[in-house]
Amino acid sequence: MSDELSRRAVEAVWREESARIVAALTRYTRDFSWGEDLAQEALVEALASWPSGGIPKNPGAWLLSVGKRRAIDGWRRRERMSRREPLFVTEIRDIEAEDTVPALADPDDIRDDILRLVFVACHPVLPAQARLALTLRTVAGLTTEQIARVLLMTVPTVQQRIVRAKSSLAAAGVRFEVPDRSERPARLASVLQVIYLLFTEGYSAGEGQQPVRPDVAREAVRLARQLAQLMPGEPEVPSLLALMEFQSSRFAARIDAAGLPVTLEAQDRLGWDRSAIARGSSALRTADAAGLGLGYYGLQAAIAECHALAPTFDDTDWERILALYDALESLAPSAVVRLNRAVAVSMVQGPEAALSLVDGLADELSGFRPWHAVRADLLERLGKADAAAAEFLIAAEHPGNDAEAALLRQRAAALAVTQADA
Repeated sequence: MSDELSRRAVEAVWREESARIVAALTRYTRDFSWGEDLAQEALVEALASWPSGGIPKNPGAWLLSVGKRRAIDGWRRRERMSRREPLFVTEIRDIEAEDTVPALADPDDIRDDILRLVFVACHPVLPAQARLALTLRTVAGLTTEQIARVLLMTVPTVQQRIVRAKSSLAAAGVRFEVPDRSERPARLASVLQVIYLLFTEGYSAGEGQQPVRPDVAREAVRLARQLAQLMPGEPEVPSLLALMEFQSSRFAARIDAAGLPVTLEAQDRLGWDRSAIARGSSALRTADAAGLGLGYYGLQAAIAECHALAPTFDDTDWERILALYDALESLAPSAVVRLNRAVAVSMVQGPEAALSLVDGLADELSGFRPWHAVRADLLERLGKADAAAAEFLIAAEHPGNDAEAALLRQRAAALAVTQADA
């Protein structure tokens, strides 16, 4: 097998399985930092051995086995053989049989381990941005470059925060477990944010050739469902679940036959998953029944429900969406919220009113692809084809996935043809 093919295979397995591998090794060693290091060492070994030895039948299990071997070697080096001796015979037997069992076979419930991993990485001993960076690295499997783009940081800053975060967890002796009930609320906001960022990476991949990664989004939904069982009295948990159900209902209609994204306006709504929409509405009702009003995720879920329940794009209740964005901006003001609100303004008051709002966000969002894409769309609706085409091309050059960039260039080309025919 060529080095390139094996490299792609390793990358694919890592994207799919990294969280489970890191979580299993962390549970096995009881050391978060070491667990991640072991997973990285296994990855390096795969890159070295798979080109000549071929891809194992169960590559995820292979990586986990290598990580366990390295852990055993580490314990030996630390002269803990006497205390670990009873475990070695069992572990070595498991390792030898690893390639004949289902991928990632482990005596632990690895799915629960991932939720534990999220809670550990969101420990309050860490600053908020460090929690996000560490969890996106270990749970979402994002590179430091991707995390830097998501968190609007430089790559060196992300690297420093991840290293310091792992050191802080080790120094504080943080245990690998779901915290006690009394400790969970302090971590909830970070846990919810991480789960939603994980979903977002699946719903609209930050880079690469795949515009969506449904497997990543499904993992985020699964984690939210587990969290809802763990913390049934927190309305923001079902709110987040509702938001993700509404958005995931559109997966089948979001990509065309050529693999390019389909805008909300152009999607075939017959392809939307009505069962997911029903689950979303049910979860939103659960959140609303708490009587505390809709929070950050609840308001976004209510906006998503407006889209999900509209029979056609033209039937969308844009006035309600605008009111919900007004509430969201009041609750959690941000430039991205104001950009999304501007889209709603364009549907209620017209593109000219929205364009002035979008232009007012230039200082904060001019490096953000969606800002340029929204601005290009507004210019197109105003009949300014040349300016819109130029803006679409600028948007395509900004960081984001390749399929989105191809669609933006396609829209620019279509405008150029229209102008030539005029």
